Amino acid sequence: MMFSKACEYAIRATIFIAGQSMKGLKAGQKEIAQAIEGPEAFTAKTLQKLSRSRIVSSDKGPNGGFYLSPQQLNDISLIHIVEAIDGNEMFHACGLGLKACNSQRPCPVHFQYKKIRDGLLHMLTTTNVRDLAMDLKKGEAFLTR
Repeated sequence: MMFSKACEYAIRATIFIAGQSMKGLKAGQKEIAQAIEGPEAFTAKTLQKLSRSRIVSSDKGPNGGFYLSPQQLNDISLIHIVEAIDGNEMFHACGLGLKACNSQRPCPVHFQYKKIRDGLLHMLTTTNVRDLAMDLKKGEAFLTR
């Protein structure tokens, strides 16, 4: 597991919201929690973080809900979600948890772990939520077990 539980829910929620936004719909908190199989209170806190980080937008009131603007759909990559929820420490940390690990003084797994870490960073940076929502729409990907 690379991401915290909160980050996993945040990614799933953002993809679900993106899919709804592409249909011109806003998603309510309960609907999102059900769609991503997340606990409601936990999902609510995660949505607040996403909203504060401007990853998702929200409107209050009877026609309210969470959505992504056309610009957010184009601009939000997975890296934005990961950094908002988990930070970016995982892209700099040692695979064995050593404080002084670096290229000059590597741990036994430093160079192998760095390749994986760099690959993950590249995938998160180049994958936007619109593309993932499209895969969901086509039935090529799923958000539930």
